[in-house]
Amino acid sequence: MRVQQRLIRKINTMLNKIALSLYKKRLQSADAFRKNPGAAQQKVFRSLLEAGQQTEYGTKYGFSKIKSIDDYLRQTPVVDYGDLKPYIDRMRAGEKNILWNTAIQWFAKSSGTTAAKSKFIPVSKECLRDCHFSGLRDVTLQYLLRYPNSKLLGGKSLTLGGSHVPDESQSGVKYGDLSAVMIQNTPWYIEPIRVPSRKTALIADFDKKTEEIARQAIKQKIVSFAGVPSWNLVLMKRILDYAGKNNLIELWPDLEVFFHGGVAFGPYREQFQKIIPSEQMRYMETYNASEGFFALQDEPTDSAMLLLADNGVFYEFMPTTELGKAFPKAFTMNEVKTEVNYAVIITTNAGLWRYLIGDTVKFVSLYPHKIKITGRTKHFINVFGEELIVDNAEVALSKACDVTGAVITEYTVAPIFMDAETAKGAHEWLIEFETPPNDYEQFANILDAALCEVNSDYEAKRDRDTTLKRLKLTVLDKGTFYEWMRRRGKIGGQNKVPRMSNSREYAEELIA
Repeated sequence: MRVQQRLIRKINTMLNKIALSLYKKRLQSADAFRKNPGAAQQKVFRSLLEAGQQTEYGTKYGFSKIKSIDDYLRQTPVVDYGDLKPYIDRMRAGEKNILWNTAIQWFAKSSGTTAAKSKFIPVSKECLRDCHFSGLRDVTLQYLLRYPNSKLLGGKSLTLGGSHVPDESQSGVKYGDLSAVMIQNTPWYIEPIRVPSRKTALIADFDKKTEEIARQAIKQKIVSFAGVPSWNLVLMKRILDYAGKNNLIELWPDLEVFFHGGVAFGPYREQFQKIIPSEQMRYMETYNASEGFFALQDEPTDSAMLLLADNGVFYEFMPTTELGKAFPKAFTMNEVKTEVNYAVIITTNAGLWRYLIGDTVKFVSLYPHKIKITGRTKHFINVFGEELIVDNAEVALSKACDVTGAVITEYTVAPIFMDAETAKGAHEWLIEFETPPNDYEQFANILDAALCEVNSDYEAKRDRDTTLKRLKLTVLDKGTFYEWMRRRGKIGGQNKVPRMSNSREYAEELIA
């Protein structure tokens, strides 16, 4: 047995060395943009501008006359989906050279905005090749670089993806959620090392899909899995029930890494550690969206993510204080500072020009440029001037859980508007616990105090209950969030529970 294990280790090490050798140039490129992201971004910008000159959008904004990045920022407006929707609708109807100079055959369908029930994000062949799939390759390479004895290439990866088979319009254009688009375009040589089968991955019904995945997965040598933490947690618990096992190590002893993204991992970490009781298990975060693959965690001991500067995306960062201004200031990678909350603006190799993606980030280091996702431009609470963001919530919740031993399944936060008698408001925290605290009042007090520690505006409003009273904790029954998301048709894929809102719409639906 020991001889066999040594042989397997040697084979895995050899496979890893071969992979790293084959992609030596890619690893060298990553080292280069770590030291000089500005040079990489300049090259990306020139390539995008050249392609854009051949489009209707580029003609409208005079791309052929642009000589520098500064020219581009002056001549081209910052836009959101509503601004680009008329162009995208025409592209979906089959028109060409509208936003991008090559034919767009695929659109990633994601949750809507005030401008549309659903967003349809263009996914060009260049975006698939040089952004989405290259991002997945980079994750693998960086992981193997850190763990040369990894078994990653000697087993299979379990992925929980698309919510439905992509649809096809009359013009021949296809659309579906990003994971479905990726699955349909995955190179043939990836299929043998992935679980489940393509047919199973595209089952529309989430419950039927997880049941079929469980049936297939328990027979395989799974060494990694990937996807959104919340839905993967649901899947893994169903797999354990199906297999009759207490934890995943009993089922897959070689399991070693979860590549996760989409939502903050903090609230789910303890639950995963419970079902994967292994000190060898690793958790690596990625930042990928319908619009592109942007960043990855390259150091296991550093939760910040390395921004990919040469993946076909030109980045700008707008201080969140500029949101809503007619002529907002935005900064390139060479100009950003650490610990400033920025809204992310992207220009992509699929025809999104100065597109406000909706995420907010902070740089925690420069050279290399590493970021931390802090929230969404629309998922915050600022009803009373408190400017509470998701990052504040995650830090405060982590402290409350650490002190009380609680484990959270899901949560969302809503304002309680000022009443006529006291002219004071509050925040209502709707939380579903996997493990509840012994004392809910203690939990609420710790959470409230922690929010004051991480957010000076919240602290000022809470001082002597000047504007805000102590938060209200509303405990929801287990399964409430899952059922709410199911009724909204938001199960699986990249669907996420909205963490914060300036209205009480989500809160009232959950309470009801």
